[in-house]
Amino acid sequence: MSSAKPPRKKLVAPQRAQGKPKPAARKPAQIRKPRGGNAVTRFFWATLSLIWRILWGVAWRGAATVALILALATFYFYSTLPPLADLLDDRAQGSVTMMDRNGEVFAWRGETFGGVITAGTVSPHLKNAIVATEDRRFYWHLGVSPRGIAGAIRSNLAAGRGALSGAGGSTITQQVAKLLCLGVPFDTATWDSEAEYEADCRRGTVWRKIKELPYAFALEAKFSKDEILTIYMNRAFLGAGARGFEAAAQRYFGRSANEIGPSESAMLAGLLVAPSYYAPTRNLERAQERAAVVIELMHDQGYLDAHEYSEARAYPATLSNRAEEQQGINFADWLMVDSPAFLTRETTEDVIMRTTFDPRLQAATEAAVAEVFATKVREGSEAEVAVVVMSADGAVRAMVGGRDASVGGFNRAVQAVRQTGSAFKPFLFAAALENGFQPFDIVEDAPLTINIPGSGPWSPRNYDGEFYGFVTLTEALTDSLNTPAVRISEAMGRDRVREVANSFGLRSDLAEGPALALGASESNLLDMTAAYAGILNGGSAVRAYGIEELKLLGDNTPLFGVSTGIGDRVISESSAQMLTWMMSRVIEEGTGQRARLPGREAAGKTGTTQAARDAWFIGFTADYVAGVWMGNDDNSPLTGVTGGGLPAEIWRETMLRVHEGLPARPLPMAAPARPQPVEAPQRSAPQPQRESPLDDAIRGILGSIFGGN
Repeated sequence: MSSAKPPRKKLVAPQRAQGKPKPAARKPAQIRKPRGGNAVTRFFWATLSLIWRILWGVAWRGAATVALILALATFYFYSTLPPLADLLDDRAQGSVTMMDRNGEVFAWRGETFGGVITAGTVSPHLKNAIVATEDRRFYWHLGVSPRGIAGAIRSNLAAGRGALSGAGGSTITQQVAKLLCLGVPFDTATWDSEAEYEADCRRGTVWRKIKELPYAFALEAKFSKDEILTIYMNRAFLGAGARGFEAAAQRYFGRSANEIGPSESAMLAGLLVAPSYYAPTRNLERAQERAAVVIELMHDQGYLDAHEYSEARAYPATLSNRAEEQQGINFADWLMVDSPAFLTRETTEDVIMRTTFDPRLQAATEAAVAEVFATKVREGSEAEVAVVVMSADGAVRAMVGGRDASVGGFNRAVQAVRQTGSAFKPFLFAAALENGFQPFDIVEDAPLTINIPGSGPWSPRNYDGEFYGFVTLTEALTDSLNTPAVRISEAMGRDRVREVANSFGLRSDLAEGPALALGASESNLLDMTAAYAGILNGGSAVRAYGIEELKLLGDNTPLFGVSTGIGDRVISESSAQMLTWMMSRVIEEGTGQRARLPGREAAGKTGTTQAARDAWFIGFTADYVAGVWMGNDDNSPLTGVTGGGLPAEIWRETMLRVHEGLPARPLPMAAPARPQPVEAPQRSAPQPQRESPLDDAIRGILGSIFGGN
């Protein structure tokens, strides 16, 4: 019996898998434990392995939980994001744009929004400058850059700051999340101002940084990269009240952001790190240095070729003429305060003002002030100045509120309320003329004492301490004599003088005592200049105005308009013309001779208060009225300054420049006929000049009041 052999197994080649074999699923790393060993060793390694498995389980479950929460938060923010158009301009406050009398923009207030721009239409140089400066990997990340965050933390720690203090490593997407305040709207019940709201939105707390991540992911999911960049370009604050790159380009360069070149683009992108500090209107050289850094970044990242790079370095961006001049700062501030708050300081709309401002006259006024202070004011003087130029109807054309104007600063033309001194006297003489006095009537300049109840005796004196006997009203005004002014005021009654002054627009409380006639009352320069305009226009009250038309952006129908500031008549035209003639004598032969204009008629009045704390000169030609005030902010006395000195010279220099190219026109004045003296008989002794019946009446009244003094 033969033994049966087992059948040989058939050799079969293994089938090849289609494609690459799938790798085996990775298992969590395990702690290797040695085989064998004693019980203690085995127990130790078993414990370590158990701990590792627990930690690994907690870690991946925690990571999964965080990922789930992040996904849910991202989905929530995604669902709350509004359409793109609603995110481009979400200012709580509006802006005010002011145009001069020629229709050119000269000032902005509030945060202006120049209009919507997009990443597709804006200058490619600007788009590249923003990316090169703020987020070079913008088009490749998913909204957050771990490398950027790690670098920022390292930089902050190296500088001795907290990990989240200073550099933030934020992407453009994260910056947009901050600009949108993570979707939290501005609420006046929570924040006192929009500035406080935005400062809170930019706070770099740990919790806010954590919330930034899902919001950034939601932005990336909702919008394209160019749409995110569009939001950024329209929402970013760029200094000088400019919200968005379009507003900034218009404000600094007078051009659209769609048209600017590499150097302008670099300067605007350079503002993002510190808008107010690098604003070119604040310090152009500093802005240019920052722009040079951006130009280097653009070149290094391939956004500028060799020719563009060389040209941008050789020709840095400069301000437009309008932005560089920064004219009308005090004028614009005045309009913001003088106009209704809901249309200016608290407006929620964009307001357009067409104003009376004249840039040529403003430049002339500023040049005159600079000339006098440079050549005739001692070095180190802290004396301040204010100047107002207006038309006879009250339209303000130029305003200087101090030697160094700044937005929101102290505007002495409007805010400085000071004693007027003898600059008040024209209103006293206006009342006298209206009450029947004539320019050549006689009044006595002699010692005078008035007993003031509660204060005792008061004796006015002239500036030079002398008395000149009997003088005409014209001489009393021309030489600014004090005792004649007081005598006339007392004869007519102080109430009548106050009535005329109030009617001319001096609305502050006027002095009650006899010093009323000498300008003891207070006023600001703007009101005083407007009151003098009332004399020039024939005796009607004038209210200074600066807005000709106001409307909302996009509306063709104005909300309101003003064509004149002339109001009710105060004195007759004949009285105004006689007063104008008397005031012309002040410049021709009196205390205001330094204000004389060659070849042009002018009238005015000087004013110097007690101890020379204030010095005034206000006057007019047939074309313009101008007022000048000088003094110290602390109300200390001026040194060697009177109204007929430096203020008269500033007035003269201003008016010479203001009237360049204008033909000389005669003042609307009427010179009164001089009374003819009565000839004495040939053989008798010389007789004194005979006074008119009105003179006799005045002398009688004065004699009864003052006992003949």
